[in-house]
Amino acid sequence: MRNLKRALSLLLSSTMVLGMLVMGSSAAGYQDVDASNVNQEAIEVLQTVGIMTGDQNGNFNPDGSITRNEMAVVMAHLLNLDYDYYRGTNPFTDVPEWAAPYVAACAAEGVVAGIGNGQYGGNQKVTAAQASLMVMKALGYFQLSKDFGSDWQVATVKQGSKIDLFDGIVAGASTAMTRNDVAQLTLNTLESTMVETDGM
Repeated sequence: MRNLKRALSLLLSSTMVLGMLVMGSSAAGYQDVDASNVNQEAIEVLQTVGIMTGDQNGNFNPDGSITRNEMAVVMAHLLNLDYDYYRGTNPFTDVPEWAAPYVAACAAEGVVAGIGNGQYGGNQKVTAAQASLMVMKALGYFQLSKDFGSDWQVATVKQGSKIDLFDGIVAGASTAMTRNDVAQLTLNTLESTMVETDGM
């Protein structure tokens, strides 16, 4: 049921994205994002569909970092999760009130996990491997711990490379992602192949 929900949400988002790509760039854009930014298309597409937005000053801050809390917000929007439903159910002790429903929704869907001792580590900068694992779980990959083999980071990078998830991304597996990279990763996710199951 959860995989089906993810599939429908991703397909809906993909349809919206493809429609916009045909029309060209129609987003209002950001003051600090122009044609010199190789991720401009990803940033403006995600702005238009409401997955990632800028600050109150009209800036996207493309070179800024993104925390695990903020990545949960991106994932909740990407999957069109009803995060309000999860208010008051956050399973972690270190998540601020503003992020709690997003983290709780993503945790319930199996997209994010904690770092141990009841903590999510939400204020930590999200690494490329962590963010990639989140989006690949949304695509249906890595549903069981045995899927990782002996090293989850190696497995994540290997599978992500197979589905072109890292096109246009410069971050290494263990380095913090910029907002630029997260925008491109998210657009790549919308264009990536989902896991196909046999219905069993």
